[in-house]
Amino acid sequence: MNAQASSVKRRAQKHARNPIGSARTSRFNRKLARVKLFLCDVDGVLTDASVWIGAENEIKRFNIQDGLGMLLLQRQGIKVGWISNRPSPATALRAQELKIDFLYQQKGKKVDAIEKILGQTRSSWSEVCYMGDDIVDLAALKRAGVAVAVPNANEEARAMADYVTKAAGGRGAVREVVELILKAQCKWSRLIEEYSA
Repeated sequence: MNAQASSVKRRAQKHARNPIGSARTSRFNRKLARVKLFLCDVDGVLTDASVWIGAENEIKRFNIQDGLGMLLLQRQGIKVGWISNRPSPATALRAQELKIDFLYQQKGKKVDAIEKILGQTRSSWSEVCYMGDDIVDLAALKRAGVAVAVPNANEEARAMADYVTKAAGGRGAVREVVELILKAQCKWSRLIEEYSA
């Protein structure tokens, strides 16, 4: 395959993963409109995957706009949960600060944690938007009604996703998806009016 054909193929694959502005927009928006649960990985999605270790406690950097976005989802009746295979006091502290509805930080299959959340909320996988970035997220991405990966995700996670964010993990990727959900559910314009008053 020559360089030009390879470039065209890459652009086509990228376009297929990002339905915004394409013929798939309305189908993608219908999926977003059904979302009742926003669930995501932590390291690499809510953070840039960096962890500072060496002090008394580890330190992580979280994005403030992501945080406000999740609070806005909760205000609109959408529950929020974080599922991580890596227990972290910094994650627990940020989740407590934001009053995140569900926090699972334990080794094991993320699907099992999500199944518990689905049982508690009487929701189905079709109502889940899940964001991930690595192979530990593949099973959740496969089952979610809306599967989202960040551009820093590994190749398999990006291939499994309905949408790959423009913003990187820890740099506003969650906020990007929050706005897509709220716009698809016709809730964003009301929030803009409220905050503009």
